[in-house]
Amino acid sequence: MLKVLTVFHVLLTISLIGLVLIQRGKGADVGAAFGSGASNTMFGSQGSASFLTRTTAAVATLFFVTSLTLAYMSGQRVERKSVTEMEQSIAPAPAEETQTDVPTVPSDKPDLPASGN
Repeated sequence: MLKVLTVFHVLLTISLIGLVLIQRGKGADVGAAFGSGASNTMFGSQGSASFLTRTTAAVATLFFVTSLTLAYMSGQRVERKSVTEMEQSIAPAPAEETQTDVPTVPSDKPDLPASGN
C-alpha cells in the first residue's frame, strides 16, 4: 500500500510541476489586453486560465493529502533502533553428547616412582 501511494505521490508531483509551468504569469495578462490574440485559444479567452487554475488546485490538494498520508503511514512503522531491542528467538541448544572413551594425552612430565617410605 505504501509503495502504491508513493508512486501516486510522485506522479502527482510531476503533474503539478507541469501544470504550474504551463500557466501564464500575471504579467502576461497585460500583453493579452492589448490584442495578443488570446481569444483563439482552445478554451476561449478566459477559459484556459480558470481550467488550469482549477486543475492545479485539485492536483495540489491531492498532493497535500498524499503527503500527509505518507507522513502518517511512515510514522506508524516500528523500527528497532538497536540490537538489544530485537526479539530473541533462541532455540534450545542441542544436548551435547558425553564421551565415555576419552583418549589420554601423553604428558611431557616423566613418571616418578612411588616412594614407599
